[in-house]
Amino acid sequence: MKIGTDGVLLGAWATIPNNTFSILDIGTGTGVIALMLAQRSDADNIEAIELDDDAFEQCTDNFENSPWADRLFCFHAGFDEFVDEYTSETIEISELYDVIVSNPPFYSEDVSSGDASRDSARQNSSLPFDELLTGVSKLLAPNGVFSTIIPFKEEVHFIVLAESQKLFPIKITRVKGHKDAEVKRSLIAFSFQKETYITDELVIEKERHLYTDEYIALTKDFYLKM
Repeated sequence: MKIGTDGVLLGAWATIPNNTFSILDIGTGTGVIALMLAQRSDADNIEAIELDDDAFEQCTDNFENSPWADRLFCFHAGFDEFVDEYTSETIEISELYDVIVSNPPFYSEDVSSGDASRDSARQNSSLPFDELLTGVSKLLAPNGVFSTIIPFKEEVHFIVLAESQKLFPIKITRVKGHKDAEVKRSLIAFSFQKETYITDELVIEKERHLYTDEYIALTKDFYLKM
């Protein structure tokens, strides 16, 4: 699968508190977000979950060939299976994740690109938002942060679902392709602490292939040419 802008945005934007020890990337695909978080942090333990066979194999190869191979590990499993296994016994707080990220599937409508793996990765039915948030609430440390990227049209609904799991927004960045475009994506960071949150906006391009200073500042560490 190709590396998409959504994944790059989330990997560069996701909140990583100081003294983060463990990170979990849900639905990692080829592993790009987990790799970006490894580059951005000193976390000792960075784990990822991927169900698709081909994506899992490519992710494993990417992890093994990266400079951070000793800190990265990918589980070949569905998220519900992972959560059930992880919570089958009493969990110590120290075993919970300080940071959780997910670029979840989000097309609830029936779409087809002709590529079954790509469609599965993008169909809401393969990881419903409520299932994602329920699992995150069980795996996130009390002072941890969960960051995600979703369609802007789903923002209000997603926040309501999150609050039902005692997860509250602490930062929201709304993303536009260019200054005259409609908001397309919402980057949202959540924690278990309810507080006044920061909202801002990010515009990606001034014109086609000419990026804004804000987008360059956010992502330049991850591109060979920017």
